[in-house]
Amino acid sequence: MHINVDQLQFGLDTFGDIAYKDETKERMSYEESLRNIVEEAKLADEHGVDAIALGEHHREEYSISSPETVLAALSLVTKNITLGTGVTVLSSDDPVRLYERFATIDALSNGRAQMMIGRGAYTESFPLFGYDLRNYNELFEEKIALLNELIKNEPVTWKGNLTQSLDHVQVYPKLEKKLDVVVGVGGTPESIVRAAKYNFPVVLAIIGGNPARFKPFVDLYHKTTHELGNTPQSVGMHSLGVIAETDEEAKEIAWDYIKATMDRVARERGGSPMKREHFEYEVNDGAYFVGSPETVAQKIAHTIPAVGVQRFNLVYSVGGQLQKHRFQTIRLYGEKVIPRVKELLRERINRN
Repeated sequence: MHINVDQLQFGLDTFGDIAYKDETKERMSYEESLRNIVEEAKLADEHGVDAIALGEHHREEYSISSPETVLAALSLVTKNITLGTGVTVLSSDDPVRLYERFATIDALSNGRAQMMIGRGAYTESFPLFGYDLRNYNELFEEKIALLNELIKNEPVTWKGNLTQSLDHVQVYPKLEKKLDVVVGVGGTPESIVRAAKYNFPVVLAIIGGNPARFKPFVDLYHKTTHELGNTPQSVGMHSLGVIAETDEEAKEIAWDYIKATMDRVARERGGSPMKREHFEYEVNDGAYFVGSPETVAQKIAHTIPAVGVQRFNLVYSVGGQLQKHRFQTIRLYGEKVIPRVKELLRERINRN
């Protein structure tokens, strides 16, 4: 894989996991959590991180149910960072309203909005907003097709089955450029081919196992894009991580909080609690980017060419964590990890 280091992107993702107070170890209120996410994004922007993506969840352990509202706030207190979602659950939303919200954020932020659409890891939004889970696939198929028409910034005529019908409707605010849309996928061939069909960039959610096993999906995306005659788009990935001054400190933070999250998911889905051996595997050879800045940078620099991605996003707040540890991960990622990854990759290119 040819790597253009200058075109690589490095981002941060958060689902809005509610953090814990540094002094008392008590869980924050939803209000305080949301205000601190604004501070986290400002810190990321100040340290040169390229993008931040906010997840959409409607669950007790997360504070972000309306990511676009938070992004609108961020648009006025940040300068350079791309403001996105990770992901917007398109199936249970209205494509017209989504366009309007993201076009508004794009205008407020001077063109920094990015909508990452997907079907989501949880399904709470379907009954919450009155959608039938039996239409899970059909909803996404129809809504991505409608959204693809809306972002062309021209009047839309659309015959809806599970969506509204439109007759030569112009949606506002009308942008001068095409809205930036990315598809977040869990790694199914059907999702990859669909994204290639619409010529949207892709971000792979790699949350377990050796990341290199996703390389065939990257190859399928580029192959399909080429066969369709579309312009090549980027492929990215996101994975869980914790960065601290030492490997030992980072591992203990990650063990406490990633394990708690994975155990909760396992209980809900009939799985088993995470064992320490599995955690150590994920840190050493799998999809957890946990350690000192040098350790994490070395792993990212190895993973980018192994998977074939042009974008790497670190999911930095899994399980909540103490607020100071979240700030520490963000600071070290921007200050030390990203420059070191670029240095390592340039060294690799020069050797070859």
